[in-house]
Amino acid sequence: MNGYRGAVDRSLETHVSQAVDVWLAWLPRWEPATHRGRVAPCRRCFGSPILSAAGLGADVPHGVQHGLSIRIKTIVDHAVADYTARNLPMLQTELDQQAARNRSRSYRPAEGLAPEFEGLPLDPDPDPDSPFLFTLAGLAEEADAGVPALPPLTEEAKAALRQEVGLADDYANMIGREVCAILLHHRLRIQSAISEYVEPQITAMLEELSRTLDAPFDPRDPLA
Repeated sequence: MNGYRGAVDRSLETHVSQAVDVWLAWLPRWEPATHRGRVAPCRRCFGSPILSAAGLGADVPHGVQHGLSIRIKTIVDHAVADYTARNLPMLQTELDQQAARNRSRSYRPAEGLAPEFEGLPLDPDPDPDSPFLFTLAGLAEEADAGVPALPPLTEEAKAALRQEVGLADDYANMIGREVCAILLHHRLRIQSAISEYVEPQITAMLEELSRTLDAPFDPRDPLA
């Protein structure tokens, strides 16, 4: 058992290091968003202990945070999936049935996205002055409505399933804590990359905004 735990720990260290490497390679391509920001906070990132461990505070743009948090969360998800497949047969059966149901849907717009976009809302926030003719989420719900529901469970099966879900949650929390501890060792290179690639762009945006506020009209405009 100790040998297995040691293998898991080494695997986690490798996967977290690789995820940070990939995120650092993507970071130079990041650019500040110019569209209207969302009102609701991201459920994946808001208050995330992963981001705290990585040293990505609230002053770091969400797009930068999201790309790393999703990559790290995927590592946790894969570890929990492996644990579930080996130890929790009832939960694994339920997950297999749900996966088969999902594959039968004719429209799955949220699948196959890059980590920078995974988990984000499919559609922009609604604009009362410009109502949507349709939304991607709405089309996905229409496709989902035609898929048969999963078979019902007995009360005994529900109780057993809840117990296995609790075990999976406990394991996920344990893996999450270990991943956060590993991330602490990558803080310096994460913060160095933020200083090199992100902060200059934010500074440039603030300077441009300041110039715009100081001179709201183009001096070359005859109406100014």
